[in-house]
Amino acid sequence: MEFAIRSMEARDRAAVLEMMRVFYASPAVLSDGSEEIFEADIDACVSGSPYLEGYVFENAEELLGYAMLAKSFSTEFGRPCLWIEDLYIRDAYRGEGIGSRFLRHAAERHPGYVERLEVEAENEGAIRVYRRNGFEVLPYMEMKK
Repeated sequence: MEFAIRSMEARDRAAVLEMMRVFYASPAVLSDGSEEIFEADIDACVSGSPYLEGYVFENAEELLGYAMLAKSFSTEFGRPCLWIEDLYIRDAYRGEGIGSRFLRHAAERHPGYVERLEVEAENEGAIRVYRRNGFEVLPYMEMKK
């Protein structure tokens, strides 16, 4: 399948917002998010934030999905950390290798980074993609305030 990966731009806002609504309403994510959060995320992606990068996947006709990467530092591993925050592909394009290609793209853009992500246990398709791309389960319990 022919498609391109490129940085998210302001012109992508409406399509990315629509995909975020679907993604955050799905069982793949614990939180439903909000329009305010979605807008803030996109604003950070398109404004050159040093903390968040946004990407879209597109063919000649439409956006196929989007991804967001957050950067931090892992004291546990002593090096920069890349959090794959969102990785969403429209239903019609799943299984076409988009997720794997994006994971390779992210690793190439950020060599030497620890790559981390969260995935719901029920999201078996995503887990297969992540395992095929070298991710393994960590025995942590996550907490938030």
